[in-house]
Amino acid sequence: MDLHFADGVGRENACLSGTTTVYSWGETIATPNANYDASGIGQTRDVGQYAANPWGFFDMHGNVWEWTADRYRAAYPTGDVTDPTGPASGSLRVNRGGSWFLPGTYLRSANRDYGVSGYRGS
Repeated sequence: MDLHFADGVGRENACLSGTTTVYSWGETIATPNANYDASGIGQTRDVGQYAANPWGFFDMHGNVWEWTADRYRAAYPTGDVTDPTGPASGSLRVNRGGSWFLPGTYLRSANRDYGVSGYRGS
């Protein structure tokens, strides 16, 4: 299945899968939940090594950052928005979900970061 998410509600809703907690499994993170720095693996893992969220999606928290199609803007929109896309031009793209290299707090569904398209790293 190939999923494409915008920077806002769509990707975050898919990640949390109807839950109201910080992570789709609850309020705290532990090494059995996701691949992140405390796991001690030190690299990416094949998808599906951790339990799926309630909607059946794997690895929505951790393992690798997920690039979105949206351009980054520092000020996130306020109020009710659906799939904000950012500015019409720019070289920075939004990524979400954290990676194996980061602490668990970076794996929150609401966390976002940015990078230049095509960048490869942890």
